[in-house]
Amino acid sequence: MTQPPPITGFPAILALFLFAALLAGIFICVSVFLGPRRPSRAKGMPYESGMNPIGAARQQFPVHFYVVAMVFIIFDIETIFMYPWAILLRAHAGQFSLGRFGLVEMGIFMAILLVGYVYMLKKGAIEWD
Repeated sequence: MTQPPPITGFPAILALFLFAALLAGIFICVSVFLGPRRPSRAKGMPYESGMNPIGAARQQFPVHFYVVAMVFIIFDIETIFMYPWAILLRAHAGQFSLGRFGLVEMGIFMAILLVGYVYMLKKGAIEWD
């Protein structure tokens, strides 16, 4: 008795995706149709650590907060890109052309980041006045 060959490649991925979508749909339908519906005023109120909400639910944050957060993410990602570059540069240090190219490439990358950082300082993007 021979066994059929296992499903591999894209059909296997498609079958897994369809199965996951079907299962998620079933779970959502079951919870919608069988779940209890007892709305109340307390359930409709916003949750603030067990305390009654004070003031409006929407507060405006200064855009400056988001700018500083985005700048932090950009420089954090830049630091993450430097580690694999340093590993590859060390591996190719014996080959003069590859090591030199990697060093020049990172110099250009750092120069672009430095220009952006200077521009950000000139615009006052990270001052908390």
